[in-house]
Amino acid sequence: MSIVLVDGGGTNIMSVRAALQRLGADARLTSDAGAIRAATRVILPGVGAAGPGMAMLRAAGLVDVLRTLQAPLLGICLGMQLLFEASDEGGVECLGLLPGRVAKMRGAPGLWVPHMGWNALRFAPGDPLLDGIEPGAHAYFVHGYAAPVTAATVATATHGDEFAAVVRDGRRMGAQFHPERSAATGARLLRNFIEKDWP
Repeated sequence: MSIVLVDGGGTNIMSVRAALQRLGADARLTSDAGAIRAATRVILPGVGAAGPGMAMLRAAGLVDVLRTLQAPLLGICLGMQLLFEASDEGGVECLGLLPGRVAKMRGAPGLWVPHMGWNALRFAPGDPLLDGIEPGAHAYFVHGYAAPVTAATVATATHGDEFAAVVRDGRRMGAQFHPERSAATGARLLRNFIEKDWP
């Protein structure tokens, strides 16, 4: 198996790579279009804002590569948000692999934005990306924008409003939380992504 981490400048790249190594999987960090197209698993990490994130993908010539990718693709944190059509963060057009627009989270008294910390995942068991994870399991989030709950949502979390925590549409998947910082929950999601057969 060939696993690649898309080098889009995300600051969580090396911690994601270390999490994969703990699972016995080595991932190549690359922005080479040919290597990404040839991989059997592709992970798009990301930390930061949607505008700079998309700008880096465009500068590297990777937007069309990711849009036409045949291999299973997992977006993490900002990487998940970039799978959607657009983001209110800078009013930027994203990859358009999933329908919907990422919006700024709403704060409230005692409810801080950005959302930082552990939060429970809510879902009905059945999606293979979540095999071995129990509903109510906690994961670690750091984000100020969130994706809407749509038909592609397989798990949600709530911070004021409910938002998409894990998404999947065929071979296009994403986790809003940081699996590399989410202990057993995150490790299991990464293992499922690597080991499952995705039709």
